[in-house]
Amino acid sequence: MIQISQLKKQYKEAVVLNVESLEIPKGECFGLVGNNGAGKTTLFRIILDLVRATSGQVKINDEDVSKSEAWKAKTGAYLDEHMLLAYLTPDEYFETLRKIYGLSEEDLKQHLEKFTELFNDEVLGKKKYIRDLSKGNLKKVGIAAALMGNPDVVMLDEPFENLDPSSQIRLKKLIIKEKENSKVTFLISSHDLNHVTEICDRIVLLEKGKVIRDLREKAEMMSELEAYFTG
Repeated sequence: MIQISQLKKQYKEAVVLNVESLEIPKGECFGLVGNNGAGKTTLFRIILDLVRATSGQVKINDEDVSKSEAWKAKTGAYLDEHMLLAYLTPDEYFETLRKIYGLSEEDLKQHLEKFTELFNDEVLGKKKYIRDLSKGNLKKVGIAAALMGNPDVVMLDEPFENLDPSSQIRLKKLIIKEKENSKVTFLISSHDLNHVTEICDRIVLLEKGKVIRDLREKAEMMSELEAYFTG
Protein backbone atom coordinates (compact mmCIF):
# COMPACT_ATOMS: atom_id res chain seq x y z
CA MET A 1 0.00 0.00 0.00
CA ILE A 2 2.56 2.61 1.15
CA GLN A 3 6.29 2.11 0.62
CA ILE A 4 8.88 4.57 1.90
CA SER A 5 12.53 4.14 0.96
CA GLN A 6 15.69 6.16 1.71
CA LEU A 7 13.56 9.19 2.56
CA LYS A 8 15.39 12.29 3.72
CA LYS A 9 14.37 15.89 4.27
CA GLN A 10 17.11 18.41 4.92
CA TYR A 11 17.08 22.18 5.45
CA LYS A 12 20.65 23.43 4.88
CA GLU A 13 22.67 21.42 7.42
CA ALA A 14 19.72 20.23 9.49
CA VAL A 15 18.32 16.78 8.67
CA VAL A 16 14.73 16.76 9.96
CA LEU A 17 13.69 13.39 8.52
CA ASN A 18 15.73 10.30 7.70
CA VAL A 19 13.67 7.13 7.17
CA GLU A 20 15.52 4.30 5.48
CA SER A 21 12.59 1.96 4.92
CA LEU A 22 8.97 1.76 6.02
CA GLU A 23 6.09 -0.24 4.60
CA ILE A 24 2.45 0.15 5.61
CA PRO A 25 0.17 -2.62 4.29
CA LYS A 26 -3.45 -2.22 3.23
CA GLY A 27 -5.97 -2.15 6.06
CA GLU A 28 -3.45 -1.39 8.80
CA CYS A 29 -4.14 1.28 11.40
CA PHE A 30 -0.69 2.81 11.69
CA GLY A 31 0.20 5.13 14.55
CA LEU A 32 3.02 7.67 14.50
CA VAL A 33 4.26 9.13 17.78
CA GLY A 34 7.15 11.26 18.97
CA ASN A 35 7.92 14.48 20.77
CA ASN A 36 7.53 17.86 19.08
CA GLY A 37 10.12 18.24 16.34
CA ALA A 38 10.46 14.48 15.80
CA GLY A 39 9.42 14.79 12.15
CA LYS A 40 5.87 13.40 12.27
CA THR A 41 4.15 16.22 10.38
CA THR A 42 7.04 16.47 7.91
CA LEU A 43 6.64 12.77 7.10
CA PHE A 44 2.89 13.17 6.57
CA ARG A 45 3.40 16.21 4.35
CA ILE A 46 5.95 14.38 2.20
CA ILE A 47 3.64 11.37 1.84
CA LEU A 48 0.93 13.78 0.61
CA ASP A 49 3.40 15.57 -1.71
CA LEU A 50 2.82 18.85 0.12
CA VAL A 51 6.56 19.01 0.81
CA ARG A 52 9.21 17.58 -1.49
CA ALA A 53 11.79 15.24 -0.01
CA THR A 54 15.49 16.06 -0.38
CA SER A 55 16.01 12.46 -1.48
CA GLY A 56 14.24 9.11 -1.43
CA GLN A 57 10.79 8.00 -2.46
CA VAL A 58 7.23 7.49 -1.27
CA LYS A 59 4.86 5.21 -3.18
CA ILE A 60 1.14 4.71 -2.67
CA ASN A 61 -0.20 1.69 -4.56
CA ASP A 62 3.09 1.57 -6.51
CA GLU A 63 2.66 5.20 -7.65
CA ASP A 64 5.48 7.62 -6.81
CA VAL A 65 3.60 10.46 -5.08
CA SER A 66 5.97 13.09 -6.49
CA LYS A 67 5.50 11.94 -10.08
CA SER A 68 1.88 10.82 -10.30
CA GLU A 69 -1.55 12.21 -9.52
CA ALA A 70 -3.47 8.90 -9.62
CA TRP A 71 -3.04 8.14 -5.90
CA LYS A 72 -4.78 11.38 -4.86
CA ALA A 73 -8.27 10.17 -5.81
CA LYS A 74 -8.08 7.41 -3.19
CA THR A 75 -6.26 9.31 -0.43
CA GLY A 76 -7.99 11.39 2.22
CA ALA A 77 -6.25 13.58 4.77
CA TYR A 78 -6.79 16.14 7.47
CA LEU A 79 -3.64 17.72 8.86
CA ASP A 80 -4.89 21.14 9.95
CA GLU A 81 -7.63 23.71 9.43
CA HIS A 82 -5.82 25.25 6.46
CA MET A 83 -7.01 22.26 4.41
CA LEU A 84 -10.62 23.48 4.77
CA LEU A 85 -12.49 26.15 2.80
CA ALA A 86 -13.05 28.54 5.68
CA TYR A 87 -15.44 30.87 3.82
CA LEU A 88 -18.07 28.12 3.40
CA THR A 89 -20.46 26.62 5.91
CA PRO A 90 -19.91 22.90 6.64
CA ASP A 91 -23.01 22.09 4.56
CA GLU A 92 -21.65 24.06 1.59
CA TYR A 93 -18.22 22.50 2.01
CA PHE A 94 -19.53 18.93 1.98
CA GLU A 95 -21.72 19.75 -1.03
CA THR A 96 -18.66 21.09 -2.85
CA LEU A 97 -16.74 17.90 -2.07
CA ARG A 98 -19.72 15.81 -3.17
CA LYS A 99 -19.51 17.35 -6.63
CA ILE A 100 -15.72 16.98 -6.78
CA TYR A 101 -15.95 13.29 -5.91
CA GLY A 102 -18.92 12.71 -8.23
CA LEU A 103 -21.14 11.44 -5.42
CA SER A 104 -24.92 11.47 -5.43
CA GLU A 105 -26.90 13.41 -2.84
CA GLU A 106 -27.86 10.06 -1.29
CA ASP A 107 -24.17 9.07 -1.10
CA LEU A 108 -23.43 12.27 0.81
CA LYS A 109 -26.41 11.78 3.11
CA GLN A 110 -25.27 8.24 3.97
CA HIS A 111 -21.70 9.40 4.54
CA LEU A 112 -22.67 12.22 6.89
CA GLU A 113 -25.02 9.93 8.83
CA LYS A 114 -21.94 8.06 10.05
CA PHE A 115 -20.86 11.26 11.80
CA THR A 116 -24.18 12.05 13.53
CA GLU A 117 -22.86 11.17 17.00
CA LEU A 118 -19.51 12.88 16.46
CA PHE A 119 -21.11 16.07 15.12
CA ASN A 120 -23.48 16.08 18.12
CA ASP A 121 -25.85 18.51 16.37
CA GLU A 122 -23.18 21.23 16.40
CA VAL A 123 -21.93 21.16 12.80
CA LEU A 124 -24.62 20.78 10.14
CA GLY A 125 -27.56 23.10 9.49
CA LYS A 126 -26.20 25.92 11.66
CA LYS A 127 -25.47 28.45 8.88
CA LYS A 128 -22.12 29.09 10.53
CA TYR A 129 -18.96 29.56 8.48
CA ILE A 130 -16.17 27.05 8.96
CA ARG A 131 -13.85 29.87 10.05
CA ASP A 132 -16.20 30.58 12.99
CA LEU A 133 -16.36 27.00 14.30
CA SER A 134 -14.64 25.91 17.50
CA LYS A 135 -11.33 24.06 17.18
CA GLY A 136 -13.07 20.81 18.01
CA ASN A 137 -15.79 21.24 15.40
CA LEU A 138 -13.20 22.26 12.79
CA LYS A 139 -11.52 18.93 13.43
CA LYS A 140 -14.80 17.04 13.06
CA VAL A 141 -15.46 18.68 9.68
CA GLY A 142 -11.93 17.89 8.51
CA ILE A 143 -12.14 14.24 9.53
CA ALA A 144 -15.53 13.78 7.87
CA ALA A 145 -14.13 15.38 4.70
CA ALA A 146 -11.05 13.14 4.76
CA LEU A 147 -13.25 10.05 4.74
CA MET A 148 -15.37 11.15 1.77
CA GLY A 149 -15.13 9.42 -1.59
CA ASN A 150 -14.32 5.93 -0.27
CA PRO A 151 -10.57 6.50 0.17
CA ASP A 152 -8.11 3.61 0.47
CA VAL A 153 -5.82 5.67 2.71
CA VAL A 154 -6.75 8.26 5.35
CA MET A 155 -4.12 10.37 7.12
CA LEU A 156 -5.02 12.24 10.30
CA ASP A 157 -2.64 14.50 12.24
CA GLU A 158 -3.58 14.85 15.94
CA PRO A 159 -7.24 13.84 15.41
CA PHE A 160 -8.05 13.80 19.15
CA GLU A 161 -6.65 17.25 19.89
CA ASN A 162 -9.30 19.85 20.89
CA LEU A 163 -12.04 17.22 21.13
CA ASP A 164 -13.94 16.82 24.40
CA PRO A 165 -13.83 13.36 26.04
CA SER A 166 -17.18 12.26 24.59
CA SER A 167 -16.09 13.23 21.08
CA GLN A 168 -12.77 11.43 21.50
CA ILE A 169 -14.56 8.19 22.39
CA ARG A 170 -16.98 8.61 19.46
CA LEU A 171 -14.08 9.22 17.08
CA LYS A 172 -12.26 6.10 18.27
CA LYS A 173 -15.38 4.01 17.63
CA LEU A 174 -15.79 5.57 14.19
CA ILE A 175 -12.18 4.86 13.16
CA ILE A 176 -12.36 1.26 14.37
CA LYS A 177 -15.63 0.72 12.50
CA GLU A 178 -14.27 2.24 9.27
CA LYS A 179 -11.14 0.13 9.50
CA GLU A 180 -13.14 -3.06 10.02
CA ASN A 181 -15.93 -2.42 7.51
CA SER A 182 -14.13 -0.57 4.72
CA LYS A 183 -10.56 -1.88 5.11
CA VAL A 184 -9.30 1.71 5.09
CA THR A 185 -5.59 2.13 5.81
CA PHE A 186 -5.28 4.75 8.55
CA LEU A 187 -2.15 6.75 9.36
CA ILE A 188 -2.63 8.57 12.64
CA SER A 189 -0.16 10.93 14.27
CA SER A 190 -0.96 11.67 17.89
CA HIS A 191 0.43 12.80 21.23
CA ASP A 192 -2.35 10.89 22.98
CA LEU A 193 -0.72 7.55 23.78
CA ASN A 194 -3.86 6.03 25.31
CA HIS A 195 -5.99 6.56 22.23
CA VAL A 196 -3.34 5.69 19.67
CA THR A 197 -2.39 2.42 21.40
CA GLU A 198 -6.05 1.48 21.69
CA ILE A 199 -6.94 1.88 18.01
CA CYS A 200 -3.67 1.23 16.16
CA ASP A 201 -2.37 -2.17 15.05
CA ARG A 202 1.17 -0.84 14.96
CA ILE A 203 3.00 2.22 16.26
CA VAL A 204 6.20 3.76 14.96
CA LEU A 205 8.17 6.06 17.24
CA LEU A 206 10.16 8.87 15.65
CA GLU A 207 13.07 10.69 17.27
CA LYS A 208 14.91 13.47 15.46
CA GLY A 209 13.52 12.24 12.14
CA LYS A 210 14.51 8.60 12.57
CA VAL A 211 12.45 5.49 13.31
CA ILE A 212 13.68 4.21 16.68
CA ARG A 213 10.82 1.82 17.51
CA ASP A 214 8.41 -0.18 15.36
CA LEU A 215 5.90 -1.65 17.82
CA ARG A 216 3.56 -4.42 16.67
CA GLU A 217 2.73 -6.26 19.89
CA LYS A 218 -0.46 -4.71 21.28
CA ALA A 219 0.19 -5.84 24.83
CA GLU A 220 3.60 -4.15 24.97
CA MET A 221 2.90 -0.87 23.15
CA MET A 222 1.92 1.29 26.12
CA SER A 223 4.64 0.06 28.45
CA GLU A 224 7.35 0.59 25.83
CA LEU A 225 6.09 4.06 24.97
CA GLU A 226 5.75 5.08 28.61
CA ALA A 227 9.30 3.87 29.26
CA TYR A 228 10.59 6.00 26.35
CA PHE A 229 8.68 9.18 27.15
CA THR A 230 9.39 9.10 30.89
CA GLY A 231 13.11 8.53 30.26
